[in-house]
Amino acid sequence: MAQTPLLIDASRLIWRVWSGRLPTGIDKVCLAYLDHFGPRAQAVVQRGDWRVVLSVAASQALFGLLREGGPQFRRRLVAKAFGAVFRVKRPRKGQVYLNVGHTGLNAPGLSNWVRRTGVKPVYLIHDLIPITHPQFCRDGEAVRHEQRMLGALNSAAGIIANSQATLDDLAHFAGTKGLPMPASVISWLAGHDFGRVVQPASLGRAYFITVGTIEGRKNHMLLLRIWQRLIAELGDAAPLLVIAGQRGWSAQQVFDLLDNAADLQGHIRELGQCNDAELGELIAGAQALLMPSWAEGFGLPVIEALQLGTPVIANDLPVYREIAGNLPNYIAADDEAAWYSAIATFARDTQQEAARPSYRSPDWPSHFVKVERWLETLP
Repeated sequence: MAQTPLLIDASRLIWRVWSGRLPTGIDKVCLAYLDHFGPRAQAVVQRGDWRVVLSVAASQALFGLLREGGPQFRRRLVAKAFGAVFRVKRPRKGQVYLNVGHTGLNAPGLSNWVRRTGVKPVYLIHDLIPITHPQFCRDGEAVRHEQRMLGALNSAAGIIANSQATLDDLAHFAGTKGLPMPASVISWLAGHDFGRVVQPASLGRAYFITVGTIEGRKNHMLLLRIWQRLIAELGDAAPLLVIAGQRGWSAQQVFDLLDNAADLQGHIRELGQCNDAELGELIAGAQALLMPSWAEGFGLPVIEALQLGTPVIANDLPVYREIAGNLPNYIAADDEAAWYSAIATFARDTQQEAARPSYRSPDWPSHFVKVERWLETLP
């Protein structure tokens, strides 16, 4: 594997950097794989049923642009793209093709491309939420995601799952379709490495934080109802709620409250743009991280909060139990009274709970050691 460059799909990262949006959890995983495998990889770029494999030199130039990002990315990419089209290479039979962003798994021609080129596809599956919880997703996303999972199952030489919970969901889906499971490995993801010392943010009053795209699945509405009650009862003494995340979909009621609810003004701080360092400081200074999500494939904010010694209040999801054990304070996502009670209790605490030295946060070196050893076992 060290002698033959891997193929790594860069399509999702190209779109993300091109759009100028901050990276999501999946994007951060794509970046981690680019950092680890990029020096010995060739880039695959795809759109629909069109796929090309760039030469090593063109790939390294593209990877450099993706790491730099910034407002000049579009101009630099266009300037280099013309030359890159003349350095397209045919993949070698048996080359490992890593696609860790779900990109193009629903393309009708994926299986044909795999058979024609003889590449060895390995996919990282993040979740099956559009299939298991379609009510929280965009129209048509359940059908598209089912096609993605069928594409993965029908073409994969191997599957990397970010958690046992995700692998269980995939195995159940495969069973309903009468399909066998490819070889698989479970390797937890890692949060941001904040370093040894993180200075907790100070916002002038006690505050809580929730992290993630503002969408129906994340259950922000529960938190806004609780904050309206806290404000009605405590007035200016109510804690602040920091919402760190870009606006997404299926959350129009939440958007309306954030934009128009007079009682929430001054008590909610919405951060659509927040880098990793700033986020770490905010999590470190919070009374608790609040994660009432209805469903998750993993849960990077949970492990980041525990890594920083910040208490976590979260819905009782199997994946949270898997990655965090009994450390979070688990409350069912539909038990508003219990959430209110827990938040009110934490708001009264003048000091956070002591850091939990027993929690060992997953890290990328361990993730890649496990993945690389497993890759060597694939036929």
